[in-house]
Amino acid sequence: MVKEIAVIGSGVMGRGIAYVAAVGGFTVHLVDVNEKALESAKGEIKKIFDKGIERGKLSKEAADVASSSLHYSTSMETAVKTAHLVIEAVPEKKEIKQNVFETIDKYAKPSCFFATNTSTMSPTEIGSYTNRPEQVIAMHFFNPVHKMPLIEVVRGLETSDETVEVILAVAEKMGKETVVVNEFPGFVTSRISAMVGNEAFYMLQEGVGTPEEIDKAIKLGLNYPMGPFELGDLVGLDARLNNLKYLHETLGEKFRPCPLLEKYVKAGRLGRKTGRGVYDYR
Repeated sequence: MVKEIAVIGSGVMGRGIAYVAAVGGFTVHLVDVNEKALESAKGEIKKIFDKGIERGKLSKEAADVASSSLHYSTSMETAVKTAHLVIEAVPEKKEIKQNVFETIDKYAKPSCFFATNTSTMSPTEIGSYTNRPEQVIAMHFFNPVHKMPLIEVVRGLETSDETVEVILAVAEKMGKETVVVNEFPGFVTSRISAMVGNEAFYMLQEGVGTPEEIDKAIKLGLNYPMGPFELGDLVGLDARLNNLKYLHETLGEKFRPCPLLEKYVKAGRLGRKTGRGVYDYR
């Protein structure tokens, strides 16, 4: 039974995962080698707790209990030693993920399960970085984690049925809905989202409409909660570009990144996190 979770990476996704895990009743260790990033995550998580109390989503008592179960650390080795589940939420770069999984495999208990929050990469390949591929799976959370109800659970070639059952139980305790899919590049949601976002950039490049008009058309015409440019700015245009490059490499020409998207990323217009993406947030 999973009682203690280590979350590796305190960025937007990692801090969100740590929050829902703590609210779900788990003891949580949020890990980042960067102390400033950890401090930022701590402040952001406090804001989410405060808003939850203000909106009646959480009682003050429940928030205090969850907050007290959250621990922050710069030592991955120490944090994973007592964990029953480790969830990796580092950038979508192979060498970074490989380093993380080789390290946690070395220090975690043999019974510990590993999950990657990747939105496109192969859980089978990630499992190969460990000596326990049958205990490795993908848990694809969505941003913002505390608001989005779904976790896309993706099993790799070696993932055991027991691992799937454990992860589904964890997700349920976090208050999430799940879908279980077999591994294929981009899974279900990332393939669709990347294609829509990329096509929106092509339309912008071709002068079909302004970002505001394209977003409005998609939201009102197709009943999307957010337009593709709003969503791209939220998740980060660099993250979107990385996903598209991977999908282009694995699935072919229909995922070739739009040159305008590449230009935005080169200019440092990455979205909300830099204050400017397709829209200006300054």
